[in-house]
Amino acid sequence: MNPRTQRLALPGPAGMLDAALDAPAEGTVARGLALICHPHPLHGGTMDNKVVITLARAAQACGWRTLRFNTRGTGSSQGAWDGGRGEVDDAQAALLAQRAEGEAVLLAGFSFGSSLAAQLARRLAADEVAGQSAAQRLVLVGPAVLNFEVPAVPAGTLVVHGEADDVVPLAAVLDWARPQVQPVVVVPGVGHFFHGQLPLLKSLVQQHLDA
Repeated sequence: MNPRTQRLALPGPAGMLDAALDAPAEGTVARGLALICHPHPLHGGTMDNKVVITLARAAQACGWRTLRFNTRGTGSSQGAWDGGRGEVDDAQAALLAQRAEGEAVLLAGFSFGSSLAAQLARRLAADEVAGQSAAQRLVLVGPAVLNFEVPAVPAGTLVVHGEADDVVPLAAVLDWARPQVQPVVVVPGVGHFFHGQLPLLKSLVQQHLDA
């Protein structure tokens, strides 16, 4: 872990949430707060997952301060697994606990975390009508479209998927993307966890955020 990482305990709807906050890379222009959501906690997913950390580092390199957190019942976070329902509430609580007034927001997630990020983006977009600002950027990696709700995403969303993903088949993601005409960046020969290709993933995300 980065020695400058600030460990936090944030108030959540089911108890305190274990979290980690990192500043943007030195020399970058501050752009806002990036919330990174982790993969399925019942299958070992935590905020310290390598893909989650890769997403956080990509955001930091582009000027975002990054917030990772463990959903309820994961790591030191209180509460118990809620099937993906209460976990969206956890994501929203973590974001609200650290977001400054008017601060731009980037939401990102890997696998199950993509479901949380996409659902939270939908909530924030609905709240915008009531005077709250929506997320400015959304990044989904290996979205778990088969087992969890991943709503349609706004234009400009980055979706990255491995061609050889054996957890969430590429065909399922294309079936999800097709009705909304959402582009999907396919990394040839890569599985769900992007083994050996994390630098490439980081580069793809940075290119998107810098565009």
